[in-house]
Amino acid sequence: MSGKLYLIPTPIGNLEDITLRALRLLKEADLILAEDTRTSGKLLKHYDIQTPMQPYHMFNEHQKTEGYTQQIAEGRAVALITDAGTPGISDPGYMLAKACVEKNLAVECLPGATAFVPALVVSGLPSHEFVFIGFLPPKKGRQSKLKELSQESRTIILYESPHKINSTLEQILEIFGEERRISISRELTKMYEETIRGNVGEVLKICKEKPLKGEIVLLIEGK
Repeated sequence: MSGKLYLIPTPIGNLEDITLRALRLLKEADLILAEDTRTSGKLLKHYDIQTPMQPYHMFNEHQKTEGYTQQIAEGRAVALITDAGTPGISDPGYMLAKACVEKNLAVECLPGATAFVPALVVSGLPSHEFVFIGFLPPKKGRQSKLKELSQESRTIILYESPHKINSTLEQILEIFGEERRISISRELTKMYEETIRGNVGEVLKICKEKPLKGEIVLLIEGK
């Protein structure tokens, strides 16, 4: 393997959801960069992958990116993985990929697991055009972002945590109106995978009666 950055998707729940090529490249790489070495260590141990691993996450990427691009320039094959899903999609990866592109270094992203695609496909909402937002701003700018999105004609895809989902739905109810259709998928690929569909009012009532667990993909019908 020559010097290249490999962005490798990892399972979002079910460990079987990894490609044969991903496993081969993780074994052949000179170095694996992981968002959390403890989390990724379980995956690597499961597949008997013994490639050296170092942490690369939102708290150190500004300091570490230059050094890793230098290693790639020197001919090392570096694989980047995150805790779950595809690097760069609401996860670390953009900064390193951008730095490699700017230095004309080879970058390759494998196809694979990501949470929003299956959630979109099973939602029953239009999937031919959509806009992926990821996580909403934590506090400042949250309401203005939702007001902006309320005018969006395409299906809207958001990520949300279980302890914020009810307050987010209440804001959507206020801004989008009760009848806007939404879909919530949680625990995707896991034993308790669940998708809840309906208008905002109906889904909010369900969520208040039965608190949700696990990471959530929230889809909103376009205007």
